[in-house]
Amino acid sequence: MPQPKIATVESGPQLDRISIVLVRARNPSNIGAVARAMHDFGFRHLRVVNDYAIPFEAARSAVDASAVLANAKTFTTVAEAVADCTLVVGTTAVGERALQHPLHALPEAAIAIHTELTREDSRTALLFGSEKTGLSNDELSHCHWLLTIPMQQHEDLRHPSMNLGQAVAVCLYELVRQTGVHAGTGVPEAARADDVERFTTLLNEVLEKTGYMRRHPSNCDEAQIRRLVLRMGLAASDIPVWMGVLRQILWKVRGTGDP
Repeated sequence: MPQPKIATVESGPQLDRISIVLVRARNPSNIGAVARAMHDFGFRHLRVVNDYAIPFEAARSAVDASAVLANAKTFTTVAEAVADCTLVVGTTAVGERALQHPLHALPEAAIAIHTELTREDSRTALLFGSEKTGLSNDELSHCHWLLTIPMQQHEDLRHPSMNLGQAVAVCLYELVRQTGVHAGTGVPEAARADDVERFTTLLNEVLEKTGYMRRHPSNCDEAQIRRLVLRMGLAASDIPVWMGVLRQILWKVRGTGDP
């Protein structure tokens, strides 16, 4: 029986601005499976966040994906891994976790990612957590929103989940499959994650100096403030304006004394 033909996938300029970020992935075989999926669907940029060295040479399942692994970048924090990105999307199996982010099913998430990529100089990071625990709340705080892969609920009430390689492959397939996404007109360039992080740091300083943190400590968790800022959807041109506003507030507070 003749073997079915497999359609080839060409990586377009938009898809080449998507980075796959693995956070605390511990199994080299899973990293290899991710690299293989990236190679098959035309994605090149793999980033790994870990506090110890990853044995890339042990990623034996990454047949034909040596280029992806050779060019993979390692980071010690999520903030460093997504610093040049304008959109950061986390993945979650949901389960019983109380989410504090907008959540989209994969099909609509893929459309939103393509829309983001119509912006000039935009970059998107797609975050996947560890095989056992997923993304922590602190890691999720770097995300603008979350996506989940719709799956059938089991009768034994266990929440369904995929292994890391499967989850990445499904997400990449959906990104490649999307067609007919129209470029937006007059869409401002989104702010980079490192610029947003600097804004967040300055905002925290303002909240401390004005006494807000002392009066309302329950509203001032670092991850909570970061999520609040991300929900603002700041454009690149917004950052210097808001930074100027916050610096003026700090100057006024320091000049007149803290309340």
